[in-house]
Amino acid sequence: MTIFRKLNWFFKEQKKHYLIGVLFLILTAVANLAIPQIIGKFADWINQHQLNVQRLLFLLTILAIAGIAQYLFRYGWRREIWGGAAQLEKQLRSRLFWHYLNMDDTFFRRHRIGDLMAHATNDISAVQNVAGSGILTLADSIITGGLTIIAMVVFVDWHLTIIAILPLPLLAVMARLLGNRLHHYFSKSQAAFSQLSNKTQESMTGIKVIKTFGQEQEDIADFNRQVDQTININRKVNLVDAFFDPITGLIIGLTYVITIIYGSQLILQHVITIGQLIAFVGYINALVWPMFAIGRLFNILERGNASFDRIQDILGEKALLTQSDQQQLPVNNATLKVDIQSFTYPDGQNTALQNITFELAPGRTLGIVGRVGSGKSTLIKLILRRFDQYTGQITLGGNDIRNYSLDTLLTNIGYVPQINFLFSASVKNNIRFANYQSSDQLVKNAALAGAVDGDIQDLSAGYQTMIGERGVSLSGGQQQRLAIARAVLSGPKILILDDATSAVDAKTEVAINQNLRQYRPAGQSTIVIAQRLRSVMDADEIIVLEYGTIVERGTHQQLLAHSGWYAKMWQRQQMNY
Repeated sequence: MTIFRKLNWFFKEQKKHYLIGVLFLILTAVANLAIPQIIGKFADWINQHQLNVQRLLFLLTILAIAGIAQYLFRYGWRREIWGGAAQLEKQLRSRLFWHYLNMDDTFFRRHRIGDLMAHATNDISAVQNVAGSGILTLADSIITGGLTIIAMVVFVDWHLTIIAILPLPLLAVMARLLGNRLHHYFSKSQAAFSQLSNKTQESMTGIKVIKTFGQEQEDIADFNRQVDQTININRKVNLVDAFFDPITGLIIGLTYVITIIYGSQLILQHVITIGQLIAFVGYINALVWPMFAIGRLFNILERGNASFDRIQDILGEKALLTQSDQQQLPVNNATLKVDIQSFTYPDGQNTALQNITFELAPGRTLGIVGRVGSGKSTLIKLILRRFDQYTGQITLGGNDIRNYSLDTLLTNIGYVPQINFLFSASVKNNIRFANYQSSDQLVKNAALAGAVDGDIQDLSAGYQTMIGERGVSLSGGQQQRLAIARAVLSGPKILILDDATSAVDAKTEVAINQNLRQYRPAGQSTIVIAQRLRSVMDADEIIVLEYGTIVERGTHQQLLAHSGWYAKMWQRQQMNY
């Protein structure tokens, strides 16, 4: 019953719905109790040769009324109880979704996507069952079982009732013993399902790579291994779960045996009639569901408890990145100043950045270059506030970026990474993702800035063309240029291109640089991170990173004259053209 205490906040919130639902359950149980009594009366009238047409019609009318009442009352409790459970599902899904959105990079480096998806699907469904099937089973078993026992005492015989229900306490013992083991194995089952979900998601996302390297058979073998592992764990769950119904059935069978033996003696002693014994058997039949329900209830509660704990563990994790209290602090100008003394990743040991200082004035362009692993992407992550735990300060418009809300900061900074995510929507809606109210002309201008308008015109439906999941119908270069257009349309004060033209040829790259200067308003600055030095040769300043620190800085000509890494890399790249 621990899960009910954990969900107490929800039941208080939805108590009106659940009270009405329980009321309908009581009415349903009362209507159901009338049927055995009618059948017993029918048997007695036959046995006493007192049955006539008038009495038969009376009994049939009562049966019809009881049947219609049961239908209406069942609709009532289904609407209220299942409606309440749907509200719990909605709240948990929304809470989990927003939690995912508000978590930082460290969280997603710790948890795999398949595992997070399992929390949002299987675990939430298991908790919803507690608020739906769990409440129904608990209330219905108590109400139906209680009223049925009362009817046995009132309408038949209290001695027979006491003897018949003696086996019932065995159900509590059985549920207690099996429930603990079920909780243990179900926790393992959910974890295995999370791993399997992650494997499926990973394989579907990387299907092109798998096919390119001819690893289909190896990937299938790995998938089958995880499926077998999940099946083996679920077998243990099902083994424990399978004990509930047989043991419950054994207890019910024992109850029938006691009833028939002792009830027959009471008939011979003229304590009860044959009709009362028939009615009593009908009441025992009505007790079958409550008795089965007890076993099912503990099954539902243990599954829900394990899943709720998993959800709470995720919701209990805190982001290292915290929102500022100064939510409405405006960005007065676009001057970006960076002074990072040192930064180390939260889960790392080595210093990733140190002694990084530069200033980017409005309307200027900064180039950032360096060999792979030199710290370029790490620097951009700090500017985008992916991490706040560094020594030093980054200011925008004279204010520390940690004093801005993320919404305010990221509205003023446009970021285009090397690998982009495009939505399964039209080209037009992908470009105007940041503002769906943008006019067609603004969308076209953004496409022109990204040098992708001509490619769009060649598509089957132009700007209305559906590009498929993750932009699968577009080439890598088209995806990058579409992402640049999307960033330009949002109108950021600072546009960051993180190797965003790596998949386009040199001619197209030149066109993009020219178009950006033409279609972006004056005063908007740009940061270009690139492997190809041609991408930054026109920048107002270029900094060269190595091992997380600046080793060279200056204009293109100044760096060539310096004869350092930049000059050597320039010469090497020129030989390749």
